[in-house]
Amino acid sequence: MTTIATCSNIEEAQLLKSLLDDAGIAAFLPEEITANSAPQLVFASGLRVQVEDEDAAEALRVIEPPRAPRDLA
Repeated sequence: MTTIATCSNIEEAQLLKSLLDDAGIAAFLPEEITANSAPQLVFASGLRVQVEDEDAAEALRVIEPPRAPRDLA
C-alpha cells in the first residue's frame, strides 16, 4: 500500500476516497474507524489515504488540485 495523502479530518479523507472510487481506484482509510470513534487519537498524526502500489501514480493525478492557466500575456 502507498499513502498518497494525509488528511486533517475525516471529511477530507472521505472526499478524496470518493474521488478515487469514482475514478475506479480502490482507496483505503486505515484510521477511519478510530477517527469516527475517537478523533482525538488521530488528530496529531492525521488520516492516511492509501491505494495499491500500482495505482499510486494515477491516484495522485486524480487528487491533484487543478492548475491555474499560465498567463499568456
